[in-house]
Amino acid sequence: MKKIEHSRYIVSVKPVLKKLLDSVLAKYPYASILAVDSMGNMYSSSKAGVSIGEVDRYSNCGFVIKAYDGNAYGEYSFNVFSEEMIPEIVKKLDEAMELKKVAKGELSLCEYKRMTDEPCVFSDSSEYEIAPWEMGDEKITERLTSLKNAMFAIDKRIINAGARINYQKYTKLFLSKNKDMIQSNMWVEAYLTVVAKEGDKVRDNYYPFSGLCGFEIMDEMEKGVKAACDVAIEYLSAEPMIPGTYTCVCNPHVTGMIVHEAFGHGVEMDMFVKDRALAKNYIGKRVASDLVTMHDSGNAVAQTGTYFFDDEGVLAKDTVIIEKGILKAGMSDAQSAMYLGTEPTGNGKRESYKRKAYTRMTNTYFEPGNSTVEEMIASVDYGFLLENPSSGMEDPKNWGIQMMVDMAREIKNGKLTGKVFSPCILSGYVPELLESISMMSNTFELGGSGACGKGYKELVKVSDGGPYIKAQIRLG
Repeated sequence: MKKIEHSRYIVSVKPVLKKLLDSVLAKYPYASILAVDSMGNMYSSSKAGVSIGEVDRYSNCGFVIKAYDGNAYGEYSFNVFSEEMIPEIVKKLDEAMELKKVAKGELSLCEYKRMTDEPCVFSDSSEYEIAPWEMGDEKITERLTSLKNAMFAIDKRIINAGARINYQKYTKLFLSKNKDMIQSNMWVEAYLTVVAKEGDKVRDNYYPFSGLCGFEIMDEMEKGVKAACDVAIEYLSAEPMIPGTYTCVCNPHVTGMIVHEAFGHGVEMDMFVKDRALAKNYIGKRVASDLVTMHDSGNAVAQTGTYFFDDEGVLAKDTVIIEKGILKAGMSDAQSAMYLGTEPTGNGKRESYKRKAYTRMTNTYFEPGNSTVEEMIASVDYGFLLENPSSGMEDPKNWGIQMMVDMAREIKNGKLTGKVFSPCILSGYVPELLESISMMSNTFELGGSGACGKGYKELVKVSDGGPYIKAQIRLG
């Protein structure tokens, strides 16, 4: 295994950034700088042809300087920097700090304490086997085209197929009076897409892959070709779901979306500050069955939500959100934690250097249980095995959840009948759903092929998952 190299630009500009930091610390009791150098590309092959391009959202280079004046924080971001610009940048930061005076009298302003700044010198990188820059564009697109052609060859009902892979490689440097931290990571997400047609019926399937890794993930894509096509063809015979509450077994992808929507956004503690999450009133109380232990961890697995430290210089941690059914804690960015009087959990993340840090999930999951998947299915008199979630939404204020699930496999007398229903809407009241969990598998999986928004914006990478779970679920 090889390690990602730190950005040469970030390393070269670090001494000058330290001079900027010293200039700000001469005026303010606390200051920090986040420097980011990030790049991201995509490669795809489909019936329409081959495409290669930069992903704008993953490609940026810039800086954020943050200061504290004794009761409030201000920030200034910029993407052009030299030693000669230090006086001008300090002036811009001063202007940002003065904005609170304009708002005073019209807005209610919170007073904050100075951030803790415990000494930390850190440098590390994620590992990979094959880098895209080592493979080269031609070889990458050749392999994607081979995957596409293999899908077309599976069945004559497949009318379109595609293979796509994206990656982001970044270096982040965090400096304060007592911290000197640098990390470099690369994550990869990939997809196989299939469109099948029979008569007038047309259905598509999306088959994802992801990890904190390199383009060795393409080996997994090759292994997934037949499964991606088989599911698309199965959809052609799917029946509409009859609304009702059923005993369901959820695969790890569906479990992950339940985790993410049910108690992911609901325990982001900046929502506690704004009184927009019901979970705030349930710390120490039962919210799930005894089988449920839930984590959010920035360093537990090699997935797309993984990092060594967050965008506020807090080392990644494992936070136990639910322990044996009891809600224990939420996750927080540094400023929300300060307001609430708690310790930051390393969940302060920015969409880019241009954006504010919010409390965001990292890798969020349920711990596995003791049952086999076969035992779980055998225990169901009538119900469904749920697979392939496509979207979800939650209401942290009232603990409602709604998800789209593309595949429900019928279970009758403990066996899969081969009959499938699609699409399905999974909905319910979060504690009711989680308290109904009666079995969890001893298998465990996370995925991170999408992006998570704060509401409808501020997209960041996360991953979620867990074991298979058995629960009572409302489907429609």
